[in-house]
Amino acid sequence: MTSAASHAFTIPVRVYYEDTDAGGIVYYANYLRFFERCRTEWMRSAGYGQAQLLSEHGIGFVARKAACDYLKPARLDDEITIGLEVERLTRVRVIFRQWARRGDELLATGQVEIACVDLGAMSPTPIPDSLLAALETLK
Repeated sequence: MTSAASHAFTIPVRVYYEDTDAGGIVYYANYLRFFERCRTEWMRSAGYGQAQLLSEHGIGFVARKAACDYLKPARLDDEITIGLEVERLTRVRVIFRQWARRGDELLATGQVEIACVDLGAMSPTPIPDSLLAALETLK
């Protein structure tokens, strides 16, 4: 779902047992997994799935850089919202601001940079024009 005012994109996530550590709180690395799911669904909302990008264009998006601040813990069975906003979109990279919330309570924030790569050569490549145009509409 999206918010027209801020151009934010969000998805709901339920915290499962597999997402938690021995203390019953979300293991810190799983926030990056939740952020990845949100970016994947954002791309899907533009009409492009990961398998389609590979089969039709031979490309994929890889994480180039990630940073995360953990503010409060999410716990087993919590319903949380994972969101993103595009901070910067170039011909090869996208930089996202991302967050996790439980209601109005901010749990974690992050910045993730992804790069478009030719998966055969594993080298940076421009985002195809049609995909770039679709992503521009979601900014």
